[in-house]
Parts: sequence; C-alpha cells; structure tokens
Amino acid sequence: MKKNNIGYLLREGFKGVFLHGFMSFAAICVTVACLIIMGSFSLILYNLHVMILDLEQENEILVYIDENYSEAKAKSVGSQINLISNVREAKFVSRQQALDEFIATQNDAALFDGIEADTLRDRFVVTLEDNSLITQTKEMLKQIDGVDEVSAHDEIANGFQTVQKVLNIAAMVIIAVLFVVSMFIISNTIKLAMYSRSQEIAIMKMVGATNSFIRLPFVVEGLILGFISSLVAFFLEWGLYDFLASKIAQIDTLQLITIVPFAECIEFVAIAYAVTGFVVGVFGSMLSIRKFLRV
Repeated sequence: MKKNNIGYLLREGFKGVFLHGFMSFAAICVTVACLIIMGSFSLILYNLHVMILDLEQENEILVYIDENYSEAKAKSVGSQINLISNVREAKFVSRQQALDEFIATQNDAALFDGIEADTLRDRFVVTLEDNSLITQTKEMLKQIDGVDEVSAHDEIANGFQTVQKVLNIAAMVIIAVLFVVSMFIISNTIKLAMYSRSQEIAIMKMVGATNSFIRLPFVVEGLILGFISSLVAFFLEWGLYDFLASKIAQIDTLQLITIVPFAECIEFVAIAYAVTGFVVGVFGSMLSIRKFLRV
C-alpha cells in the first residue's frame, strides 16, 4: 500500500473519531469498562488457579510400609514408587522421624516419653504431578509390594478440580458476553459515522470506488477506537491491580492470600488487551459497514 494511501486512511480514521467526539468517547469508555471487567475477572481467575495449585501441592499421599520391613528394605520400596509416572516426589520418613515430628507438634511433649518408634511405621510422603489422577495413582501405589496402606484425601483433590472447572466455565461465559458488548458498542459508533456520510459513500460507489477503498477508513476508525480503549484499560488495570494487592497485603486476616505480582503476568495482559482491542475495533466496524455498501 502506498504511503499516500496510508496517510489518507489514517486521516479519515481520525476524522471519523473526532467527527462524533461524544459517541467516540462513550464507545471508548464502555469498551474500557468491559476490558477492565474482563481483565480483572481473568486476573482473579489466574490468582485462584495459582492458589489452587499451591494447595494441591500440599495435598500429599501417605504411603505406609509393611511394619515387618526393616528401614533399609522400606527405603528400597521408594524406587518402585518413583516408577509411577504421576509421582513427582517420594520422600522417605522413618519411624523415628515420624515420632519426633509428631511429638514436636504437641503442646506437652513429656506426655509421650517412653513411646517407642516401633509403634509407628516407615512411610513415604508422595506428591503428584497431576492431582486429578490421585485416585488412579492411589490404586497403583497399593499394588506395590511392601505397601501396607495408602492414605489420600481424594475428596479434597476432586474438590479442587471441580472449583477450577467451574471458574473456567464462568470466566469463558463472562468474557464472551463482555466481548460481544464491546464489539456492539464500537459497531454502533461506526454506524453513526456512516449515516452522516451515507450520501458520500453512495457517490463513491457510483463513480467506481471499490468496497475495500470505502471500507478501510471505517475499519481504521474502529481500530483506533479499539487501540485507545485497550491502551487506557491496560494502564488502569495495572494501577487498580497494584492498588488492591497493596491493600490486601496490609490486612492481617488476608495474609494467607497470595497475590501474584502484576509483573509476572504483564506481558500476557498487554497482549490480551491489544488483541481484544484490535478484534473488537476491526470486526465491530466491518459488521456495521456491510449494508452501506449495497448501493
């Protein structure tokens, strides 16, 4: 495309934005609001996802070894446990270590004086790669020679998976609705510009102007509106996120909530906003121009 054509498209695009300044401003405000809601919900979902992953790592499986096995023989069972593909780590805990850890958690350790470590069993603390496969992995652990008992909180792991699925579905629905709303707003804004220039468009068609030549300035106008909206929304989201993160960190009762720093997801947010602004602006304008080209 020639430079003069690019200049013409940009001039016409900005001309359309300022021609209906109030509607353009309203379109940007509504689109920014939709983008911030979409972005905020996505960031909340991402933080919940990270929290769930952290909690899943704490959902460990205890594999108790046959009490007749010596400590050396019990340790050898670990090689078979690690052969299971879903096992991330199998940490051996001896009887004495298990007893010491138990006593350390009690308020009055003197009450447990004289208790022998032989009353407990050697065990492995197992963490998994994928907690959604905890039931299958539990059954595989039970089949290993020397394993006497496997203790796993299947219901907790399944609960985490259910919460994650519900959040994903809710996020998809809300984001889709807000995306359509944003595209509808920009589409209507472009329509206003076309109504005021409908005669001009008709004349251009009659003198042989191609549909692409007529359409592109309006597409550029929609792109400008989408770009401005995404840029404003990104910086507002950044400031809002950091502000809320700092406030949550100051509340003692919310210390258990870990907020992912915005810097860790800034690239994803920037790309998501840029792509959304581009798609909303371009497709919103293309949808609005179709009937005006039928002359």
